[in-house]
Amino acid sequence: MLIKPLFWDLKKANIYSIVLFPFSLIIIFKNYIISLIKKKNYKIKSICVGNIYLGGTGKTPLVLKLYELLKKKNTHIATAKKIYKRHLDEELILKEKTNLITKKNRIKIFNEAVKKKIDYLIFDDGLQDISVDYDLKFVCFKSKNFIGNGHIIPAGPLREKISSLSKYDAVFLNGTENILNCIKIIKKINPKIPIFKTNYIIKNGKHLDKKKKYIIFSGIGDYKSFEDFLIKNKFNLISHKIFPDHHNYTKNDMLKILKISKINNAKILTTEKDYIKISNLYKNKIFCIKIDLKIENQEKLKKLIKKKFNEKN
Repeated sequence: MLIKPLFWDLKKANIYSIVLFPFSLIIIFKNYIISLIKKKNYKIKSICVGNIYLGGTGKTPLVLKLYELLKKKNTHIATAKKIYKRHLDEELILKEKTNLITKKNRIKIFNEAVKKKIDYLIFDDGLQDISVDYDLKFVCFKSKNFIGNGHIIPAGPLREKISSLSKYDAVFLNGTENILNCIKIIKKINPKIPIFKTNYIIKNGKHLDKKKKYIIFSGIGDYKSFEDFLIKNKFNLISHKIFPDHHNYTKNDMLKILKISKINNAKILTTEKDYIKISNLYKNKIFCIKIDLKIENQEKLKKLIKKKFNEKN
């Protein structure tokens, strides 16, 4: 996947989005056809955490948090991820931290979950899948970028029109920037939809000396948010090496980063999603930021899930 074009996050259309708009009509037509197709339902209680903004919205941390919340009351729970070769980072993290089911398509995932007698199934991505439906559908956004320029790919970053929020069950907004405007737009489309504000905190901060100089690198959908997060937490950053989303790191990549680190006498820092894909040969020379997702009004979220599944406890 290419690095996200900067014009996607402009507040209004520019020449690139105007030129590319005819190609967006293909996606719009495809989405309309999908909306007419009846999807298959399963008896398993299912939640899908997805997005309509392409990449970098914090789906996986929310899946992990939901798994943690539901695990406290039910041992027959699993996360689910359709196999994508370029999404190895997310798959590895989910496999390490949860009971993960992966298959080539989501119908097979549901069938496998039935065999394993799973009660709850939490999907990482899949809102746009035409073959299956879910009991609860959650949409993630970063408040800073929100819907970008508001156009459908490739003219903008949206997989669906923002009006699609009318069919989803809750919105999760990560961050604080532009938050009131985001809420205003969401409520205009779907006045009754619950909105949950979220933010990240560092779990392993005690092991990181913020006074040191740091070289950072990342291959994630919203690389700027990683940089901003570290600056907000008062890390001394001197450079950021950016790779395409879901990048698979080579020996040459690592040697270049290590060289920059040595020249600048700086520590190396990256995300957990990037760190998990690095060869063990280099892991002892690199630190990773481990984060935890905090959800405001978490009790309200629990009540929403209980109500949907007709649960008393």
